[in-house]
Amino acid sequence: MTEPLPGTPGQTVGPFFGLSLPYERGPDLVPPGAAGAIRLHGRVLDGAGDPVPDALLELWQPGPDGAVLREPGSLNRDGWTFTGWGRAATDNAGHWSFSTLRPGPSRPGTAPFFALTVFARGLLDRLRTRIYLPDGEDVLAADPLLSSLPAERRATLVATAEPGGYGFDVVLQGERETVFLEARP
Repeated sequence: MTEPLPGTPGQTVGPFFGLSLPYERGPDLVPPGAAGAIRLHGRVLDGAGDPVPDALLELWQPGPDGAVLREPGSLNRDGWTFTGWGRAATDNAGHWSFSTLRPGPSRPGTAPFFALTVFARGLLDRLRTRIYLPDGEDVLAADPLLSSLPAERRATLVATAEPGGYGFDVVLQGERETVFLEARP
């Protein structure tokens, strides 16, 4: 009987994002200035509150009607079609930004949200989270995921309304750490 081979050692994710993953108009799910376009932006911060200058974020979302797009070609940016998916890199100050549409609730009884994936150096795997819109305590309290979290942790998933859109910082660890989600197969 042969002994099993040892597992492959873990590797961290990145920082190679700037070389191959960003693409032209990747952060523009709709063109900036298009009818209904909003700006969703923020920073990626480490546990000490310092910016992470080489992270990559992917945004997935339903349209304003709550329908999840299932069309091929979301990498194509034709200048008017909403794609439901985008990719943005952070700058040297850890800032990221998307031009998109306000999502609608994807199911009855859920609050509208953006699904966000974070890739950064030092991570063994990507991190998944959600960005909920500040639509009122009653809407947020009725959401199944948010209502399952302790009250003090819910706030880490709720964006701040701003003129023209929303702000949201991703905090990778520490006291204000963003709630991250486990992916189920």
